[in-house]
Amino acid sequence: MQSTEAARRQYLDAMGIALWERRAPLSAAVADARVVKLPGTIAPVVIAPPAGAGPDWTVLEAAVRGCTKCPLHATRTQTVFGAGNRRAQWMFVGEAPGADEDRVGEPFVGRAGQLLNAMIAALGLKREDVYIANVLKCRPPNNRDPQPGEVEQCESHLIRQIELIQPKLIVALGRHAAHSLLKTDLALARLRGQRLNYQNIPLVVTYHPAYLLRTPSDKRKVWEDLRRARAILLETATA
Repeated sequence: MQSTEAARRQYLDAMGIALWERRAPLSAAVADARVVKLPGTIAPVVIAPPAGAGPDWTVLEAAVRGCTKCPLHATRTQTVFGAGNRRAQWMFVGEAPGADEDRVGEPFVGRAGQLLNAMIAALGLKREDVYIANVLKCRPPNNRDPQPGEVEQCESHLIRQIELIQPKLIVALGRHAAHSLLKTDLALARLRGQRLNYQNIPLVVTYHPAYLLRTPSDKRKVWEDLRRARAILLETATA
């Protein structure tokens, strides 16, 4: 059987990244992070209900499964709720399901999902250690970009997922996820590298894995973002 270290090297190779060495273990307890917003650009986000209020996971899943708020319900095969550890420290948020996800009912299961798995593994984590969700729970036809009305109708489900999970850090994958969570229209290039937050949860913006499949030369930029995210967790854990 292949060793864990050998597997990690393979994942880093898949991302085109040289091997790194962890200097300190992740802590299970991570305090609130100090944050620096971009002045005048990040608008306040809608405040979710207090933890423990509203529907639990069972009711939320039923609500998503039966949702008909936007026209996407008429073209979906099934909803794609989310997957992973519901007590995860790390939460990855993408934009919308693709054809594979619409067929299987789980986020990030196609080629982009395989690359996301490699990104997660390169951090020393497993897919089941994190939680993965999308802004939209239904596939847009022909994988087109989410429309503002669709995001408006669907994002309450994501807000509730974040509230229930209470992750220690959120990684926004791509501009649509970043724009939805941060309520901004700034270019992804300006959001990358910034110390941001969603409801006092540290948030790091990076490229979507589907973009990396088209532009593999930017994999190193994503690795920089993931290392920054890991550093935020380590920093806030020891603050």
